[in-house]
Amino acid sequence: MAVLPFRPTRFFENKNRAFWNLQLAGWGGAFTLRAVSGFVGGQELSFFAVILIEAVTGLSISLILSTVYRQLMGMKPVVTWVSTAAVLAVAVVVFAFMQTWVIDLTRPENSGFASLFIGYSIYPLTLLGAWSALYYAINFFLQVEEQADRLERLEAQATGAQLAMLRYQLNPHFLFNTLNSISTLVLLKQTEPANAMLTRLSSFLRHTLVTQPGGKTTVRQEVDTIKLYLDIERMRFEERLRTEFDIEDSAAKACLPSMLLQPLVENAIKYAVSPQMEGAKITVRANRTGDRLRMVVSDSGPGLQGRSPSQASASFQGDAPGTGGTVSTGVGLPNIRDRLAQAYGEDHLFEIRSPAEGGFSVLIEIPYEQEEEDAPEAAASPAPSSPAAPRAQPQKQPASPAVHPPQISPATGR
Repeated sequence: MAVLPFRPTRFFENKNRAFWNLQLAGWGGAFTLRAVSGFVGGQELSFFAVILIEAVTGLSISLILSTVYRQLMGMKPVVTWVSTAAVLAVAVVVFAFMQTWVIDLTRPENSGFASLFIGYSIYPLTLLGAWSALYYAINFFLQVEEQADRLERLEAQATGAQLAMLRYQLNPHFLFNTLNSISTLVLLKQTEPANAMLTRLSSFLRHTLVTQPGGKTTVRQEVDTIKLYLDIERMRFEERLRTEFDIEDSAAKACLPSMLLQPLVENAIKYAVSPQMEGAKITVRANRTGDRLRMVVSDSGPGLQGRSPSQASASFQGDAPGTGGTVSTGVGLPNIRDRLAQAYGEDHLFEIRSPAEGGFSVLIEIPYEQEEEDAPEAAASPAPSSPAAPRAQPQKQPASPAVHPPQISPATGR
């Protein structure tokens, strides 16, 4: 979307200046209209002096009315309207008195003062009545606009807070397990793998800190972060954790909410790699289909089939918008679904698939957004994982149970 090189200035952005502009334009227009009418009607010069005094009197009275109305607008509606009618009646009487007095001085041949006062009351009543209605209408509009702006700011703040909350729910289990593994390596005096694990952990956490909660990143940067995360987990699970990445070049440049896929990989490790002695394979795919970006995170674990009926029923939460009529399980997946809803509204697809033969996959489809060519890479973009990454070698000692992931009850759900 193109960005304007300037910020348009609204007419009412400076309320004081807008008020004076309207005042001068309104009363100046009323004077001009009366002057043109008098010129066409062949009026004497004294008539123009009278209408000039009328305009100045109306401007002065309207300034007093604006001060009074400003105080009345903060009161109860009944008090406001009754008081406004009373103040307007007084203002009309004063205006009509001033107008009649000036005309009686300039044209003494006219009829008596009382008849002139009654005849000239219609004009100030119409003029000041219209001015009062316009004053209240403009101020009501400004109050509605101000409340709408305030509501929009509050909604933006609430959305940012919700996105931050959703993101900060992602990493506690991973962090605790990693620190536990590092502690075990230190107790076993395996300083080299412990140092490597700490280095990877610090890089991963640095990336999560520099990324804005509501910001976006590229698929390439997201995959690099996932690979760094998997390098940390591979030091715990070793050959039990197998991975595969299939990322198209066009999809690698696409943008998506930061840290969107990492909890899916964490979910796969928790429910596919950890419970099985042989481990599991985690696959991450991303490709572009027209103007859509499609991403799939799958694993070769037991899926939902290896659970008891009570556990399975606890995991099913029914249909939800954006899930394609599938199920949502636990905390991590609803977390991601909420982030997608915050970022794209209804314009996204979120499906969970668990075939009968086993395995579990999550499909996400969002609008394709091209990465800006001059956008800098993330400040702490992690390097891709390497097959030669150091692993926790027990040096011919049996691996300590603490190094392996703790057994978490499947009843908690994905």
